[in-house]
Amino acid sequence: MRIAVVSLFPLMLREALGHGVVGRALERGVLGVECFDPRDHATDVHRTVDDRPYGGGPGMVLKVEPLRGASRAAMARLPPGSRRVYLGADGRRFEQSMAREASEWPGLLLVAGRYEGVDERFIERETDEQWSIGDYVLSGGELPALVVIDAIARLMPGTLGSAESAEQESFGDGLVDWPHYTRPASVDGHAVPAVLSSGDHVAIRRWRLQQALGRTWLRRPELLERRGMSREERALLDEFKIERANRAERAED
Repeated sequence: MRIAVVSLFPLMLREALGHGVVGRALERGVLGVECFDPRDHATDVHRTVDDRPYGGGPGMVLKVEPLRGASRAAMARLPPGSRRVYLGADGRRFEQSMAREASEWPGLLLVAGRYEGVDERFIERETDEQWSIGDYVLSGGELPALVVIDAIARLMPGTLGSAESAEQESFGDGLVDWPHYTRPASVDGHAVPAVLSSGDHVAIRRWRLQQALGRTWLRRPELLERRGMSREERALLDEFKIERANRAERAED
């Protein structure tokens, strides 16, 4: 898959992309990422890419022409069928299902905004979708671009050491992840749950599913409402709730 990023700070992206999972994906040729700077498409000697907003107010707004030039140059390097996404706080919230869908596209253009915003005429005419990574304001779209690239790269065959890793991560089945443990078996008197050392794979699967359901119920209940549960999952979650209530009672005694 090929990804292009339109950004005023391409060096910021290139530095970050060279590490970890994404760095390996780039080295293996699983993923290709190229950056395009709107300043290279400005028409004046000062390489101006922004101007004051109509109607007044603070900050500066990114101009259409430099963004459009960079975006079209990027799209010319991407395969047919690639999608154009603007990254802004008012976009659709980026989720695992969107990463999975995007990982199957031939290519993706990410436009990173900056300053007070981007001229709306660019968004209307030069993008297909608008994505946000959360309900907060950042200085620009570079960090969201890195988040999106990382999430997509993990789903590309050949990126992770095991294909099973991507399948079993948080949100892979609409649930948050279960607790993880490694050696030593006891830390400060706190032991690893015995079931994980039992060798009983059926029991381990059941425990992990129950913990994932319980953590989702505690931390992200809206995911359960959206996802729904099987009869087995409802029974496991009920057991989790009972065990949690019993532990609370014992702690009070």
